[in-house]
Amino acid sequence: MHTTDVNMAELLPQRPPFILVDRLIAFDAECVQTALRICRENIFCDGHCLSESGLVENIAQTCAARMGYIHKYIANDTVKIGLIGAIRRMEIFRLPRIGEEITTRVTVREEIFRMTLVDALVTIDDEPIARAEMKISITDIETNV
Repeated sequence: MHTTDVNMAELLPQRPPFILVDRLIAFDAECVQTALRICRENIFCDGHCLSESGLVENIAQTCAARMGYIHKYIANDTVKIGLIGAIRRMEIFRLPRIGEEITTRVTVREEIFRMTLVDALVTIDDEPIARAEMKISITDIETNV
């Protein structure tokens, strides 16, 4: 399956207007990459930019897209709800403006049981705008997707 064929709504437990990824760019067992065009209607837009909390949620949803892809397309299982366990070393160099497209790349550092530690990098046209470490825990709770 090509990543362009993936319906993001099938991979994420979030529902509009809370979805902060538009499309899946790349996927493999250790890395996932998503894109999001910042629009004025985004509930995380503060003035002319996506807020800091919007960047955090975008990273978390990129993690969710990875796990959703694994559950749905590899394990033939239902998508599960994940929780942010910790955010460390978060650096925001600048906020993305309305009209810009961000690319978020999440790389798995460790995966133990239902906990995943990732490194995240958010860019605009290869310019780093944010990075963080995030710990995600996957629950047994299934989504209604």
